[in-house]
Amino acid sequence: MIHVAAQPLSLSQPVLNHQAPAVRAVAKTVCVSVIVPTYREAQSLPHLLARLDRVRQEHRFELDVHIMDDFSDDGSREVVEAAGLPWVHFHERQGTRGLSPAVLDGLTLALSPVLVVMDADLSHPPEVIAPMVAALDEGAEFVVGSRYIRGGSTDTEWTLYRRLNSRIATLLARPLTRLHDPMSGFFAFRRSLLDSAGHLNPIGYKIGLELLVKCDAQHVAEVPIHFADRVHGESKLTLAQQLRYIQHLRRLYLFRYAEATHVAQFLVVGASGVVVNLGVLTIALGLGAERFLALALGILVSVIGNFLLHRRFTFSYARRGPRLGQFAGYCVACLLTAGASFLTSIAMSGAVPDWPLQVAALAGIAVGTGLNYLLGRFVVFRK
Repeated sequence: MIHVAAQPLSLSQPVLNHQAPAVRAVAKTVCVSVIVPTYREAQSLPHLLARLDRVRQEHRFELDVHIMDDFSDDGSREVVEAAGLPWVHFHERQGTRGLSPAVLDGLTLALSPVLVVMDADLSHPPEVIAPMVAALDEGAEFVVGSRYIRGGSTDTEWTLYRRLNSRIATLLARPLTRLHDPMSGFFAFRRSLLDSAGHLNPIGYKIGLELLVKCDAQHVAEVPIHFADRVHGESKLTLAQQLRYIQHLRRLYLFRYAEATHVAQFLVVGASGVVVNLGVLTIALGLGAERFLALALGILVSVIGNFLLHRRFTFSYARRGPRLGQFAGYCVACLLTAGASFLTSIAMSGAVPDWPLQVAALAGIAVGTGLNYLLGRFVVFRK
């Protein structure tokens, strides 16, 4: 991964084996498409377009700007038309709303070999497009405007909650990328990188992370930016968007670490089943149920709950399969694994009689859990 400073450019980790030049106006015209997803950003657009125009003139960029608007109906179209810039195109989207779908639509319309994605609220400084393009020229495949490398910063008005939220979201994405700021919505890459992307299906607003993972970019650069708080309009970040980010991360983990993610989800669901089992058992006993009935209820509820969770999350690809048939198979698998767990515990306790019975029980649980996962993954919930 590369860290690129604005003046001059510098490299931290040696993905590229040479020093990058300082940013300057290039001698040749560079074609750059800029995709800007918008929703009710009419107040910000005049300022954004003016700054993009200065960048275009100073660096001799041939800009191709696409404003991808989610039917704001706030005068955004009139603002763009009044600017009278032939290189700016306003697209009023009628389909699925959202930042990520808007960006994907924009990528299909953009014609230039270099693609840049940025927000319209001026939190992303257009002036940094120049060092981003320079980093691509030096061999980077994917360049991110970063708040969290040397030279980068965030607005002083950021609250503690917002800072913690950003840092936690970054940590959750750490196994997917070495970037310091994978949450950044300001990034640039060459169109050719899309050839390796495969199917793109982002949830929420972190389209940059989707592209970074799905395109498997190896040479990644970070250019420091000052992330300014918006001056006009309202933030679009809501709790629902944050929950979608968790869903998006799950998809990306399944894409990058399919088997390990399935195992982790299986273990989490299994642990929740233990809690449910003990909870139902305790409630049943408190209501005066017989011990046998309380035990049976705890097992039954936990088995049904685990089945539903496995079908919905752990092996979500199986949701379209026959529910009753899968449940019957899951019950058989549970009986088989319970038997395997019991026999393993008995064999272990007989082979090493001096060991505590709990050790033998743990060995049986490990064998039963492993068998249950294999039966679930490849038999009950097979693709």
